[in-house]
Amino acid sequence: MLLAIDVGNTNTVLATFDGEVLTRSWRIKTDSRNTADELALTIRGLLDGAKITGIAACSTVPAVLHELRLMFAGYYPQVPVVVVEPGVRTGVQLTYNNPREVGTDRVMNTLAAHTLYGGPTVVVDFGTSTSFDVVSARGEFLGGALAPGVEISADALAARAAQLVKVELTRPPRAVGKNTVEALQSGILYGFAGQVDGIVGRIAAEVGELRAVVATGGLAPLIVGECRTVTHHEPHLTLIGLRLVHAKNA
Repeated sequence: MLLAIDVGNTNTVLATFDGEVLTRSWRIKTDSRNTADELALTIRGLLDGAKITGIAACSTVPAVLHELRLMFAGYYPQVPVVVVEPGVRTGVQLTYNNPREVGTDRVMNTLAAHTLYGGPTVVVDFGTSTSFDVVSARGEFLGGALAPGVEISADALAARAAQLVKVELTRPPRAVGKNTVEALQSGILYGFAGQVDGIVGRIAAEVGELRAVVATGGLAPLIVGECRTVTHHEPHLTLIGLRLVHAKNA
């Protein structure tokens, strides 16, 4: 059983794979203060006795990555571990001015998207930031766009505007809000859907016809239904990339 761990700035997503089949997945809050022992306690509780024969991990939070390494060494010393970092074979060429600036989660999304859908493809990852990753027909990471994420944008608006409040991120009953809550929900939902369609349209104008536009990330279910350009929703895209890279390296 392979354990895949994707540590993001806001949430950490974990899954187990039996071969190519994802058997279980979990989403927990990322806390950079957690120690290796606390991480092990949490993960072992989630696994509930499942036997792990391999581990693949990526992280955009250095403090958590350090504790994960300690946990792997202390609690899974006999298990083959692949931590995605420079020097690990991914099969993804990064055509970027400084490849070290590319988050490992974006590399995993590129690998998984090209394996599943081919290219050219755009991956839209709705996380702490909304990232647009462009994958070439040959599976290269061409670059992309980064925008403030849905939640942090809503939080910033509530914090900076005295008469606006933080609202539940859900689909409003109408585009023309009849009260402040509906108006905020409309602006957030349809505003971000329009952002996706606008940026994807500009990317397509530069790289040519796209084979797929793939949405992933924790907030994707809120937005994708309102996007005209999104063709696929794969909530476990990064984890699938981790499974693929483990197979290349373990």
